[in-house]
Amino acid sequence: MRECFEGKVVIVTGGSNGIGKGIAKAFVKEKAIVCIADVDEEKGKEVIRLLEGMDGQAAFYKTDVRKEEDILKLVEGVINDFGKIDILINNAGVSRFKPLFELTTAEWEDVVFTNLRSVFIGSREAARRMKSGGRIINIASTRATMSEPNSEAYASSKGGIVALTHALAASLQKKGITVNSISPGWIQTEDYDELREKDHLQHWSNRVGKPEDIAKACLYLADPGNDFINGQDLVIDGGMTRKMIYEE
Repeated sequence: MRECFEGKVVIVTGGSNGIGKGIAKAFVKEKAIVCIADVDEEKGKEVIRLLEGMDGQAAFYKTDVRKEEDILKLVEGVINDFGKIDILINNAGVSRFKPLFELTTAEWEDVVFTNLRSVFIGSREAARRMKSGGRIINIASTRATMSEPNSEAYASSKGGIVALTHALAASLQKKGITVNSISPGWIQTEDYDELREKDHLQHWSNRVGKPEDIAKACLYLADPGNDFINGQDLVIDGGMTRKMIYEE
């Protein structure tokens, strides 16, 4: 256990499910105060109950990150409740894989507003209130640099997050705030035991990823001693994006 996170106030957007839930759990174990922001109130309260009795503490803030007013309310609520924001983890996201000629502009905008616009607004507002040593971590995707058909909305949003990350790092360096992103590959958030052997063997690490793999990276990037890592995108995918694949 690292004492460096004790009493630190951490916001995790999209913390009710999947990767966000894993991140929230990891920080609570490190004695942090974790503020889970999510539109799914029922699942959010389940996570709060799950985290009860651990070393840190957790609170839930119902937040629709597509709405600027909700993000502003979240940031103000955390400041009012805990007096500070030390770490922001922009994890909230949705995916919509739909044939290009069937994907409407409104659907594309909904994905981009949820995944990318929220990162801009949340980072801007949290950084206003952060002191030197603050940390912003954005969850992007390996789909920022590689694609399958019918992924235009998701790829746009995740590619934007990677670019926005280094832009924010440049703007916030005078405040002593570091900004980095993580690009997960295949992270299985449920029914892990139902995966096939060939699913695992697609990876050089010989297994599919878990939320804990991303959570460990968040702890690393958020560590106060790791201030020389800035404006970077950390790919965590078991080696998949480095594989050369030829059809036989």
